Amino acid sequence: MEYGAASIIGYLLGSVPVALWVARRHGVDLRRTADGNPGAWNALEQLGAYRAWPAFLGDGLKGTLAGLVGLALGGIWVAYAAVAAAMLGHAFPAFARFRGGKSVMCFAGGMFALSPLAALLALAACLLVALVRRSFAAGARVGVFGVPLLQLLLDPVERVAATGALMTLIGALFVVRRLGAAPNGPASGSDGPTGQ
Repeated sequence: MEYGAASIIGYLLGSVPVALWVARRHGVDLRRTADGNPGAWNALEQLGAYRAWPAFLGDGLKGTLAGLVGLALGGIWVAYAAVAAAMLGHAFPAFARFRGGKSVMCFAGGMFALSPLAALLALAACLLVALVRRSFAAGARVGVFGVPLLQLLLDPVERVAATGALMTLIGALFVVRRLGAAPNGPASGSDGPTGQ
C-alpha cells in the first residue's frame, strides 16, 4: 500500500509544470520555443540563468519531495519508487496535457533524498566542471553520471543498481520523446545534459 501511495504522490508532484509557469511569468511559452520542451533546460535557453533558476530549483524539488515522501511512508525502496513516479509525472504531466520533459532535474533532485552525500559530491563536481569548462551542460553530465559512481563508494550495491534503473528511465524517456517528435522534426533535447 505504501508503494502505491508514494507513487501516486510522486506522480502528482512530478506533474507540476514548474518551468512552464516560470517562463509564463516572463511572457514566454516554452511550448512555442525551440523543441517545445517545458522543462528547466529549455527555460534556461529561453530566459537565461538569472530568470530560469527557479525552474531548475522547482524541477529538482519535485524529485526531492517525492523521495522524502517515500522515505516517510516506507523506507528507501518506496522512496526509489516515488522518485521514479515523479520522473514519469514530469515526463507525462497530468497538469500539462501529458507533454513534459525528460526528467533529468527531477532525477537529480530525487538523489538528494535517496543518497544525499553522493548527490552533494556530484553537485560539487558539476559546478567545478561547469566553471572550468564554462559549460553548464558539461558540468551537468559529470554530475548526473557521477552519482552512481560515487554511490559505489557510499551505498550498498543494490541501491547503485536502483539508481542505474532511474538513469535507464531517463534514457527511455529521451527515446520516447525523440520518436514522438520525429514527424515534426528532431527534438533538440533542451531538458538536460543527455540531450545536448
